[in-house]
Amino acid sequence: MPFPKFDRSQLKIRPLTEREHDLDLGVILELDSTTLFEHPALPGLAKALIEAKELGRPRILMMGAHVLRAGVQKHIIDLMDLGLISHIAMNGAGPIHDYEMALIGATTESVAKYIRTGEFGLWRETAAINDAVAVGHKQGMGMGESIGRAILDGVFPHKEVSLLAQAIKRQIPVTVHIGIGYDIIHEHPNCDGGVLGAASYDDFLIFTEAVRQLEGGVLLSFGSAVMGPEVYLKALSMARNVALQQGKNIAKFTTGVFDLVPIEGDHRQQAPKTDPKYYYRPWKTILVRTVADGGVSSYVAGDHRDTLPALWREVRKQLTFPHAEINQ
Repeated sequence: MPFPKFDRSQLKIRPLTEREHDLDLGVILELDSTTLFEHPALPGLAKALIEAKELGRPRILMMGAHVLRAGVQKHIIDLMDLGLISHIAMNGAGPIHDYEMALIGATTESVAKYIRTGEFGLWRETAAINDAVAVGHKQGMGMGESIGRAILDGVFPHKEVSLLAQAIKRQIPVTVHIGIGYDIIHEHPNCDGGVLGAASYDDFLIFTEAVRQLEGGVLLSFGSAVMGPEVYLKALSMARNVALQQGKNIAKFTTGVFDLVPIEGDHRQQAPKTDPKYYYRPWKTILVRTVADGGVSSYVAGDHRDTLPALWREVRKQLTFPHAEINQ
């Protein structure tokens, strides 16, 4: 006998015009905005990105949704234009912020406010993301390309700040890695879990193919404590499985983690199991275990609103003065 299921037809869906937004276009930083942030790892990471481009190796940016909320879209788009990002991987919340910002120039609701009234996430226009994925999936697209194409081709007044649309415009893959029930679009009656799962799995295979080329490349993870390290870990295992059968290695590449969690001491050494930080996946997965056979890793602690523009500025500096001394 099947267990009872929630009837989504009973939900009351309201328009975005009735929602209070915590962020709008004013949060987006201009390229000439100034920050005093500095870190000794930034020159080496910038150099690695430039060298990976010259070698034609992947320059992968994995990111949590808070990176978009930090307002660094223009810096990421410029890095794409410089050829220093060849792949973007997001969690499921990232496209939602990106879509809403492109559509209405605002995003982010108060969970504390709307969960009390049972309205959190139940906004009509945002649910159209489900329809966009369904359309794109029928055409053989993954989840990221489906949403990016919908924004790029649709009536979105602010598509110039959409990472998904601008990446697709530049023929750069954006992959979206979801967990069912994690994101507000899963609340809606038009959500087809099978379609979302299939489209996101296609994205996982696209991402894994990029990781298969990672030797000599760079993988950066900004603010993703679970999706980034876990998706990367499985993709790298699959990629190495095939590479070893072909007599090849995927070992010498650069990784960088940008997050708020302080790491004391040598980030290249895994925390002991007696330390709660042992379970901080970006540390043990991206900074230690997967680069143990010849890779290089760096950790940068700070607000994304400071750290990503600082990396962008260092890249621009090295491209302008290519023979400047780099402190490794």
